Amino acid sequence: MDKTLRMKIAVLGATGQTGQFLVNQALQQGHTVTAVVRNPGKLPIHHDNLKVVEADIFSADSLTSHFKGQDVIMSCLGFPTSIFSSVSGYTQSMQAMVSAMREARVNRIITMTSWYTEPNSGTNSPYLIRFLLLPMIRSVLTNMYEMEQFLQDTKDVTWTVVRPPGLKNLPASAQEFLTHEGYFVPQSSGQSAGGAVGRGDVARFMLSLVSSNAWVKRGVAITTK
Repeated sequence: MDKTLRMKIAVLGATGQTGQFLVNQALQQGHTVTAVVRNPGKLPIHHDNLKVVEADIFSADSLTSHFKGQDVIMSCLGFPTSIFSSVSGYTQSMQAMVSAMREARVNRIITMTSWYTEPNSGTNSPYLIRFLLLPMIRSVLTNMYEMEQFLQDTKDVTWTVVRPPGLKNLPASAQEFLTHEGYFVPQSSGQSAGGAVGRGDVARFMLSLVSSNAWVKRGVAITTK
């Protein structure tokens, strides 16, 4: 790999399933990774170019020192759905990240949410998704959408939101990506393409954005062919 494309990347959510794929792929590509985690014992990856640091993901002060000197921040943070109360982890962590980025003078952030974050975007989705799945995860989707809106209002940060559909715990494939600037990838019929994507492929797509200007200050729905 060309030395100029080797980046210093801070990864939040590195102990999650998608985050571990992201960390491993970034290291394989020759990047230097700082995994910013709540519990260092949960990250079973060891590498010369990997530094694991403990921080409070909701505190800008806690994040700033770990963001200094990084080229890009990548977040795979996920928060559990809640039936009885609203979810706030996505917005609270992103507000802390953006404040820390300003303080540390880091400009680029790539994060992941999901298809159907926008409240009316699921009206053409298959019956079971529309009436069973989306209501169950609505509290998560709502807060993801609030985080997306927060980023859209953030003029001084170069952000990209990657929106995958359902996630399978599979490594990266060589499959081509289908992308759409919106809240799902439509089929030619106007229905959504549906399906699930391997977490390794989501990580692969997110990493492809590190050295590219594609999808800057935009949200992109993805799936694999």
